[in-house]
Amino acid sequence: QVQLVESGGGLVQAGGSLRLSCAASGRTFNNLIMAWFRQAPGKEREFAAAITWNLGRTYYADSVKGRFTISRDNAKNTVYLQMNSLKPEDTAIYYCAAGLLRTWDIATMTTLRQYDYWGQGTQVTVSS
Repeated sequence: QVQLVESGGGLVQAGGSLRLSCAASGRTFNNLIMAWFRQAPGKEREFAAAITWNLGRTYYADSVKGRFTISRDNAKNTVYLQMNSLKPEDTAIYYCAAGLLRTWDIATMTTLRQYDYWGQGTQVTVSS
């Protein structure tokens, strides 16, 4: 079992920055991939970014590439999502997720069903 707790959401103006944190606990993580998904009002939950726990390999959705950075601190068992140049369309609930790393090609690990553990979500609101 893995427990995930997100924090760091809030209200920010367009062009601003926020850093989300996801504290993980419960089991060893070396064979896990960690990801951030987001769900805007009235829309389906979508993939934003992922990072492998052991080697720190990353992958981003096109919509956030170049603006968001995912990272992890192994000592703190925490994953971060640094969000810069925020846009109103980034407004969503952001969820941290963990899943078993089943492939070398992490670009294929972008669907909800590939992740077994989820946090409760944190709201990010970007005003125009």
